[in-house]
Amino acid sequence: MSNIELPKLFKGMQDQMKAQLNTNRSFIEHPGSKGDALENAWIEWLRSYLPNRYSIDKAIIIDHHGNTSHQIDIVIYDNYFTPFIFSQNGFHYIPAEGVYAVFEVKPDIYGNIEYAGEKIASVRALDRTSTSMISSGNLLSARPLTKIVGGILATSNSYKQNKTVEGNISKLKGLQTIDLGCSVETGSFSVDYNGEENPKENDFSKRINEYYEARVFNKLNFSKPENSLITFFMQLTRYLQQAIGTIPAIDLQAYLNVIGEEIDQEL
Repeated sequence: MSNIELPKLFKGMQDQMKAQLNTNRSFIEHPGSKGDALENAWIEWLRSYLPNRYSIDKAIIIDHHGNTSHQIDIVIYDNYFTPFIFSQNGFHYIPAEGVYAVFEVKPDIYGNIEYAGEKIASVRALDRTSTSMISSGNLLSARPLTKIVGGILATSNSYKQNKTVEGNISKLKGLQTIDLGCSVETGSFSVDYNGEENPKENDFSKRINEYYEARVFNKLNFSKPENSLITFFMQLTRYLQQAIGTIPAIDLQAYLNVIGEEIDQEL
C-alpha cells in the first residue's frame, strides 16, 4: 500500500491560498476592487473545500418582518431547507433561518475586530422562525434555533502580539461576539466561551439571544502561522457539522403573511 505525506498536501493548500490572496492585494489598487477581490478569493476557496450542502455568497440577510442585516462579505447558508433566495439589483437577500455562518473580510485584522462584531450582531439580531418537518417519514416538532457562527478573515495581522487580538475580542459582548477567525500570514484562532443555552426556555428566539448575552469570554486558541488555513478550515467544519448540524426548517407561512397569502397546510 502506498503512502502520501499529509503535511505536504496541507502545506500545498496553504501556499496556494496565500499566493492567491497576496496576488489580489498586490495588483489591484482601487480600494473597492481590492476588497471585492479578497472577498471573492475567500468565497471561491470555501466553495472548493466545503461540502456541496453549504452555499457561500456575499449577501444581505433578511427576516420575515423585512428587517435586514448589514451587507455581509461571506455568508455560509443552507440550500436545502431554505428554498428561496431573493435577488434584486445585484444583491442576494437570504432568509435569516438559512444562515450557518457569517464572516467579515479585511486585508488586515488590525482595527477591524469591533466592526466585524457589529456586522455579526446585525445578523444574529434578526427574527428567525422554526417549524415542524418530516425526517425519515416521521413528523418532528419545531427545533430550537441554531447558533450563527461569526468571524473575521484577513490576509495579515498587524497587531504585534496575540494578546492584543485577545483583548479586543474579549471586549465584544452579546450578539457581537466572535467565534473564530483567520489571518493567513500569522495564524487562525478560535474563541472559547463559558455559558450554555437554557433547555427549559421554549421561546426559541429568547433562548438563543439569552445565550449570546450571557456567554462570557474564556480564552483564544491560536494556531501556528504555517497552519493558519488548515486549522481555520477544520475548526469551521467542526462548527458546521458537529456543533450546528442541520438548521431548523423555515416557517414559510411567516413570510407569506406579509402579502396576505396562505399555505394549504393539508397538502
